[in-house]
Amino acid sequence: MEQSKQDFMKTRPVLPLLLSMAVPMMLSMLIQSLYNIVDSIFVSRLGTDALTAVSLVYPLQNVIVSVAVGIGVGISSVISRHLGAGNQEDADKAATIGMALTVFHSLLFVLIGLFVTVPFLELFTDDAAIVDMAAQYGKIVLCFSFGSLLQISMEKIFQATGNMIPTMFLLGSGCIINIILDPILIFGYFGAPALGVSGAAIATVIGQIASFLLYIVVYKKMDIGVTISRAHLSFDVPIIKQIYAVGIPSSIMTTLPSILISILNSLLIGFSDVYVAVLGIYFKLQTFIYMPANGIIQGLRPIVGYNYGAHESKRMFQAIHLSLILAAILMAIGTVGALVFPEQILSLFDADASLMESGVTALRIISLGFLVSTFSIVYAGTFEALGKGRESLAISLLRQFIITIVLSYILAAIFGVNGIWAAFPIAEAIAAVAAVILFGRTKRHLY
Repeated sequence: MEQSKQDFMKTRPVLPLLLSMAVPMMLSMLIQSLYNIVDSIFVSRLGTDALTAVSLVYPLQNVIVSVAVGIGVGISSVISRHLGAGNQEDADKAATIGMALTVFHSLLFVLIGLFVTVPFLELFTDDAAIVDMAAQYGKIVLCFSFGSLLQISMEKIFQATGNMIPTMFLLGSGCIINIILDPILIFGYFGAPALGVSGAAIATVIGQIASFLLYIVVYKKMDIGVTISRAHLSFDVPIIKQIYAVGIPSSIMTTLPSILISILNSLLIGFSDVYVAVLGIYFKLQTFIYMPANGIIQGLRPIVGYNYGAHESKRMFQAIHLSLILAAILMAIGTVGALVFPEQILSLFDADASLMESGVTALRIISLGFLVSTFSIVYAGTFEALGKGRESLAISLLRQFIITIVLSYILAAIFGVNGIWAAFPIAEAIAAVAAVILFGRTKRHLY
């Protein structure tokens, strides 16, 4: 692909460019969020134990997504920066080597699914029925995670070259397939066997594999801006280092919620099993807010990476500022929804009286941190686009791990379970201040 085909990244007005890149991703993220919520809604029809079982597996599922997204972001960052600098050959190598690394990661998850799932679940409950249901679900989504991993890597390659419209439809297709198959396989409609939580897991992996196959079809039909081929496959240490320099911190960053949930589950279960279900529901619901915001970040990354490589700093900073405004609007909407309509939201999960009471309080407290988190998520994404994975990781460690965990233990001892919920917005506020300071210092030394 000729370099001139990428000139729109540095010539088109920034706001229309950002919207054209971000809106398709926001829509696809909304669909993905809907699929996550619908999945839980269907599982909740099987009872609170089933919902708890799936909630216990969520950290392991998130590890899959973390590795896939992390490496995908690394691939995307390297591709966009090389394209901005006019290095087409290295951009093609990054795409090809990135896919090869993804295949290797897929094999590792088969081993994790077979040997880690049950021991992991037994750390959090001794209820044999819950462990059995959770193991059924977990082994399927882990051992067949190659669909998710390969699909996300292709997604990031498409995004790196500005192909957002095809990505929107391809991401959405897998989610829609999953939503359609969920009730059929869980409850046994249209002559299918009623597979319960296993049916939910099978629907998930089928949707992911189908989405990846559709990516391959579209890649074969169009020039996306980079070429994935055996000719570009090599053990290119500099490019591998570039991918992992962003990919490893990004994967750790995305894995943090999984570790956080596991630690908080062990703390919450000391109060009641109901709070484990509440936390699981919250993390499903918060994706409905943060995933569209992440759509903005996914639109921002290639713009920042390309213009950084092309030394167009004015356009790069303008895109960052506009992203802050758009993300803040989304976060404000999420805050109002959680504060005003928590009962209606929880009723989607067939919440009984105790789950409803606990969930309403949790949503209202945690949502107080949504708006201020705008700075953290936008600046973390900016650092990834610039190839500065350590800075991005530092921000995420503060907001999603260190402060939240420390405060949860301290405040739980003082205020009970509500202290754990309060730890979330306090951590977001502290991380936001740190993100602003860190970006201010980095900004002065970019060129």
